[in-house]
Amino acid sequence: MLIGEVARRSGVSARMLRHYESLGLVRPSGRTGSGYREYSGEDVRRIFHIESLRAVGLSLREIGRALDDPGFTPSALVDDLILRTRERIAAETELLTRLQRVRAADPAAWEDVLQVLALLRALGSTSAGTRQRAALASVDEVPVEALAQAALGEGDPYVAGALRWALSRSGGGGAALLAEGLSSPVAAVRERAVRSLAEMPGGEAAPLLRDALASPDSVVRGRAALALGAQGEAAAIPVLVDMIVAGRNDTDAADVLSSLADDAAADRIASLLAGRIGDGTTGPPARGRLTQALAGIPGPTASRALTGLLGDADPAVALTAAYLLRLRGDG
Repeated sequence: MLIGEVARRSGVSARMLRHYESLGLVRPSGRTGSGYREYSGEDVRRIFHIESLRAVGLSLREIGRALDDPGFTPSALVDDLILRTRERIAAETELLTRLQRVRAADPAAWEDVLQVLALLRALGSTSAGTRQRAALASVDEVPVEALAQAALGEGDPYVAGALRWALSRSGGGGAALLAEGLSSPVAAVRERAVRSLAEMPGGEAAPLLRDALASPDSVVRGRAALALGAQGEAAAIPVLVDMIVAGRNDTDAADVLSSLADDAAADRIASLLAGRIGDGTTGPPARGRLTQALAGIPGPTASRALTGLLGDADPAVALTAAYLLRLRGDG
């Protein structure tokens, strides 16, 4: 079979076949009397093998090894191909995401496109200072999706603060994007998500923070409760009490409970605190923190709870209760 017919049957150009021959990948089995290359059926099968291996990403050098080295083990090369393919997909996915974000910015001119691209690159810089400057400059210039992704992945506290500031001024849509981080398998991402949500203005984040009160992650629950409690949300009260028991941001939790203790909520809060003091399962340090938290709760229920603690078996609790009653004018 002459080279022209092989080219027609295989779809490989005569020029490429000659290139394969120059590299030693294909060696025509013979020559005609006129000196033309003559390919056998085995030669044609080898050409198809070469094309199949090229299609999965092997270089011509790797193909030569695969076909001619008797000791060649394909598994290692296949593993390498899988890794290269994943890296290529990741790079293409990153490019697609970047292009979608440029489009979302609705650039009016090429200068706008270049500006958005520059800020997106800066947000992904290895320099914390560069990332921070990009965050502070990106309001109304970078899509909120990029800011949310950066905030969820940012480990530097100063850059993270700048990103939260930018998100809080970026308009609608940011809260829903941040909420996706609440279900991340990575604890640090969950914490960044709830901290960012806590700083979002308006009512967009409130329902998401209410949902976060039921999170299995105690850090997420706590930050959501502090944020909602500061906004006057009574739904945060049980979680705030739990935080005092656990000794996790207990001072902040007690302050927020005090701010929530208006005429309608004071007795409920005092009853919850007193109930945890006397439930028999709370250890001495937690009972002391709960007793101190009663100091900021007005009303007769808190006063009765403190009076009942005057004879407590724990001297520290009894002394704290007596001191607080004197401060309240009840002692």
